[in-house]
Amino acid sequence: MEWLTPFRACFGHEAQHISLGQYVNGLLSDSARKSMQAMLSRVTEPVRYHAFQHFITDAPWESDNVWHVLREQLPEREGIAVLDDTGFIKKGEHSVGVKRQYSGSMGKVGNCQVAVTLNFWTAARSWLLGAALYLPKEWLANRARRQKAHIPTSVRFQEKWQLALGLLRDVIASGLKVTAVIADSGYGDATAFRAALHEMQLIYAVGVSSTLGVFRGTPEIVPPKREATPDAQRQPRPRLPLGVKVLKAKVLAAKLPASAWQPMTWQNADNKPRVAEFAARRVTPSRDWYRSLAPEVWLLCERSIDGTYDDKYFLVHLPSTATLEDLVLLAHQRWAIEQQYQQLKTELGLDHFEGRTYQGWNRHVALTAVAYAFLQRERMTRAPGITFETVRAIVQEIFVGLIFASHPRYLQWLAEARELLPLRL
Repeated sequence: MEWLTPFRACFGHEAQHISLGQYVNGLLSDSARKSMQAMLSRVTEPVRYHAFQHFITDAPWESDNVWHVLREQLPEREGIAVLDDTGFIKKGEHSVGVKRQYSGSMGKVGNCQVAVTLNFWTAARSWLLGAALYLPKEWLANRARRQKAHIPTSVRFQEKWQLALGLLRDVIASGLKVTAVIADSGYGDATAFRAALHEMQLIYAVGVSSTLGVFRGTPEIVPPKREATPDAQRQPRPRLPLGVKVLKAKVLAAKLPASAWQPMTWQNADNKPRVAEFAARRVTPSRDWYRSLAPEVWLLCERSIDGTYDDKYFLVHLPSTATLEDLVLLAHQRWAIEQQYQQLKTELGLDHFEGRTYQGWNRHVALTAVAYAFLQRERMTRAPGITFETVRAIVQEIFVGLIFASHPRYLQWLAEARELLPLRL
């Protein structure tokens, strides 16, 4: 496969090059379950199972290098970074990072792994350009579990928003242009996360909780009085002017007049148009205001016209001259990642990895991203408007043809089976 040529530099010798091609081909195959055994049965001239397993779990190559090449080879160089996390349902307790925890993709607490991902959305296609496994504290504190899962000693606990920032910095360092960042409230509620986006001078639209504290506009903080204090360790804090109060996002929204709300219609790709009411006001997040004021941003409030879902709130970093339509369109770009997760899991087996090691998980996910990017590139070069599923079906037909070409006896077995089994129309 020509697409894999640049990636061969990430691998040491010819045996790894062969395993690379077979693993990616297996992910693209029509096997319903993308376990190693199932994938091997669907590729031409398969290597031995143990060699295949060794390639993913123990062979000397780094998944970080694969991600680096993927970002370098990306045919589209400008897009929106959509940061999110997704759950991989597990039955046992031994898969690295697994525990009972909340998963947005499941919509509840369940036994699962959780991965933070970066989807690069170009308004035409999405590309998976980074993934980091969230490791709960109990996994990192238990030496025996760390050793069994081959978690390097250099890996330390990080919150999901910290993992997301790491992925974002890697993508920017690769030379890709990130025009905006989109994330849900799991990330938007983190003050340090938003502060980092400001430091990187990035436009963003992030969901926030209804209880997030904000000021209307930018308050003028009253400096602390210069008074002696018996406690040398306790420094006086600045004060808010009389009448200035911190408001919860939902309280500010409730105080807006009816005239502030406008119905807006938007549409994501070919999906059904959606309608809701929106209002927006310039605000300053209030967290740690006595240390330093955060930059002023938009608070975008959304409410359902028919009451079918709870009110939503976003902080949007766009100029004060931005229109309500600008805010709504940016905030609702996150839909692309839900479609991507479905394709990656249903079509390519992103969550089918059955190994238990940290390194094995990272390698499987990186190679799944390579296979996904191959299909997306094929969509670009084929007829306009062709769907992801159609391209995958075409690729599968090619691979099936290659299997029969390399195993002529399969045709003989198929003919014999037709004679033995009644043809049912």
